[in-house]
Amino acid sequence: MYKVFFNDRALFLTDDFSKNFQHRYGLFMKYRDKDDLHELIELYTKITRIKSLIVFHYDVEELRDIFRTCFFPIDAAGGVVKNKKGEYLFIYRRDKWDLPKGKLDNEETFQQAALREVCEETGLSDLTITKPLISTYHTYPYKGQLALKKTLWFEMSYSGDELPVPQTTEDITEVRWFKEHELFIAFQNTYGLIKDVFTYIGLKV
Repeated sequence: MYKVFFNDRALFLTDDFSKNFQHRYGLFMKYRDKDDLHELIELYTKITRIKSLIVFHYDVEELRDIFRTCFFPIDAAGGVVKNKKGEYLFIYRRDKWDLPKGKLDNEETFQQAALREVCEETGLSDLTITKPLISTYHTYPYKGQLALKKTLWFEMSYSGDELPVPQTTEDITEVRWFKEHELFIAFQNTYGLIKDVFTYIGLKV
């Protein structure tokens, strides 16, 4: 199953009708063809009272590939950074707590982009990738069309003692370390996909 965020709403692509019908509320549709899917996406974008949309197809990988052609695709990478005190790093951007992330440059790998973006957005340099996590998907307006951003997240460790410095040119106004018992503060004002990342690593959101 794939989950795509449209701001605070979610669209699901799945091949398991019965499981999703039992556990989710929203509008259920069966995939027919690309044109029908494109119209469905436009409808979901405009009618915000539909809180979730579940699209079914027997081959979810094929459905994902067709779904991506309906958008301008963007690949990005980011990091869940933990320091030697067990604290987690967040940035504050556009009135939301977020994790550092950004688009891949030309010929850059996801790992390289993740390290570069975390360094640029937080001012920290002594970073090590420990393992890959999950990919998240979200949409947003981009040059007169909708972009679909895939972000591959990495778990990172930080062993240095630098003071974080927000990248103000990217509208970041604060960089803060949160202890695990303080994470609820960030979760009260963050994006759904950020909560999904922390759920994946086993933390309560």
